[in-house]
Amino acid sequence: MGWTMFFLFVALKVPLLALCYLVWWAIKQVPEDEEQPGGDGGTKPRPRPHAPRPLPQTPRRGPHGEPAPASPPRVRPVTARARELER
Repeated sequence: MGWTMFFLFVALKVPLLALCYLVWWAIKQVPEDEEQPGGDGGTKPRPRPHAPRPLPQTPRRGPHGEPAPASPPRVRPVTARARELER
């Protein structure tokens, strides 16, 4: 249990201390005032993407004036029909 407490109280504090040092270092940094000559500074407009092409039209199934075809008749399996005949 001694090593466990040492790990919890000491070893886990190292990342916290490193984070505190990193934040302190970032705050103390002096910004660079050096201007870079030339270039547009990254303000070039990006080329606009092309408009998406319309989806191809699928062919329609027959003319609109015809009624829909009748559904196929219901078919029962042979075993079910045999059971029905036994009763």
